[in-house]
Amino acid sequence: MRRTALPAVVLVLGAFLGGCDSETVSFADARALADGVTTAVDGQATKFASDVAAGAMRSKSQGQARVAKAGTALVMTTDFVGEPLELRLVDKIVYAKVPDSSREDVPGGKPWVKVSADGTDPFSQVLGGSIDQLAKQSDPGRTLDQIRRAGTLTGSDHADLDGVSTEHYRLDLDMAALGGDLPAGLSAEAVGELGGRLGKLPMEIWLDDTHRPLRIVLDLAPVLAASGVPDSAQARTTTSYTEWGTQADIQAPPADQIGEIPAG
Repeated sequence: MRRTALPAVVLVLGAFLGGCDSETVSFADARALADGVTTAVDGQATKFASDVAAGAMRSKSQGQARVAKAGTALVMTTDFVGEPLELRLVDKIVYAKVPDSSREDVPGGKPWVKVSADGTDPFSQVLGGSIDQLAKQSDPGRTLDQIRRAGTLTGSDHADLDGVSTEHYRLDLDMAALGGDLPAGLSAEAVGELGGRLGKLPMEIWLDDTHRPLRIVLDLAPVLAASGVPDSAQARTTTSYTEWGTQADIQAPPADQIGEIPAG
């Protein structure tokens, strides 16, 4: 009886262990994850849609990105300022299409301006930091760099995402390790005012079978908690990526269409 039972036990154990192996994920730590995904998306274009929700406030963006290790180019439309605003990120410079209601403030009525967090023009001084961060945070390459520098892998599994089998990773981002390169439009000044009460932000990322991101979620509830907002408040950014491998011709606006709003 033992001679016949032993092979059966071995077969059962083999099947069980084989099933466990098939569920293993590709990356064992945050750096390996960031490096692997960076290699998978280098030179590829994708469509994306972002949703920022904080309590009753909600903002949506959509666009296309061409990802490259040398720098991502993207074009997007967002309702962040209350009306549709087109942004372009090319060669690490953010361009904003001036809303019609503000076009008269640009000499010559030119439709585009450069936006920067440290710009001296009125547009940059009021919205520059937030818009600069918003455009750059839609860049998956920047998110991967933040994971590489400040991420800790806290869990992983296989999960179904809208009918697609994915590898699902959970991470924590150490805000102190990011320095001034903060996610989700957060400014260094705002984080500094929290007096070190903000430690880590949870993040989740879902990858397809070639290690390209399909969705990235950043939980911003710790920011509200550190600011004294009740624990029940929910805040997160969700970015979904589709049609990897699509064609995307993303260029900076023509030079003769870029104006400069005089400093006030």
